[in-house]
Amino acid sequence: MSASQTRYRVYSEFLKEKFGGKVYKLPINLPGTCPNRDGIISTGGCIFCDEEGAGFECLPSSLSVEEQLAANREFFRKRYKADKFIAYFQAFTNTYLPFERFREYILAAAAGEDMVGISISTRPDCINDRYLDFLAEVGREKNLVMDIELGLQTVNYHSLLRVNRGHTLAEFIDAVQRIKKRELEICVHLILNLPWDDMLDVIENAKILSALQVQYVKLHSLYVVRDTVLGEMYQRGEFTIIPMEEYVDRVVTFLEYLHPDIVIQRLVGRGPYDRVLFSNWGVSWWQVKQRIEARLEELNTCQGRLCDYLNGPALRERFLKSEV
Repeated sequence: MSASQTRYRVYSEFLKEKFGGKVYKLPINLPGTCPNRDGIISTGGCIFCDEEGAGFECLPSSLSVEEQLAANREFFRKRYKADKFIAYFQAFTNTYLPFERFREYILAAAAGEDMVGISISTRPDCINDRYLDFLAEVGREKNLVMDIELGLQTVNYHSLLRVNRGHTLAEFIDAVQRIKKRELEICVHLILNLPWDDMLDVIENAKILSALQVQYVKLHSLYVVRDTVLGEMYQRGEFTIIPMEEYVDRVVTFLEYLHPDIVIQRLVGRGPYDRVLFSNWGVSWWQVKQRIEARLEELNTCQGRLCDYLNGPALRERFLKSEV
């Protein structure tokens, strides 16, 4: 067991234990959009998002689901010797589609015999009972783990307004409750170095995800892309990005407060290299990850060390301590 696995729950190892071998996500890029772009909520989108969204590493959306899965499956089999896969609907808001078209895409992804799960990236305000009931049904019939990736970014509802998310914390909580009711799994995306958040927000992020008992979390370091609102603000000097050392400390603190059962899918993100104004302080995402893991070792700390705030801590301290 590596040192990192003793400090936090590593996603790759979790998958290996759960499915008995190497499991890789196969990205799928759908031809879609977002209610924060098409006028339902707004036309500007989130201030950090460009026209390609999170799909800059995906195959073209003009290819069918089957074609994308086949190409990516071949790549991961050859490069990583993987034999089990999760179909990952990655870019934009994948539940923001007419139901019949959404149904068609999901059934196409579920058809492969080597699939063990389907992961669907979306927004909290695009979670609906009809779509969730369908996903739960497919999961049962095909024996697939179904998880919903919710882009939250921060629990600070003032910062959500600043980045023009188009939803607040309430929509996120509603989405989590509806997903958990169907026994589907949840992965939450967070950006721990938004310019308007501080360490208190980092801690509250961990506390709320722990209280809601989500299964996974993906941490992103903020990157700034050209021709976005955030990019223009960055070039005008309207905000500063914290130093890498502070980001490392934020991640470590987040992990300390996070429930130890929650699996960490990612500690740091990366942007589209050809369009970024800022990404990971000019170093590889891997180097940032290594610094986080080294800091955990240096402090001799681990995920969940400070997760003592659930189940009535004041009551436990005052009346139940002697009974434990």
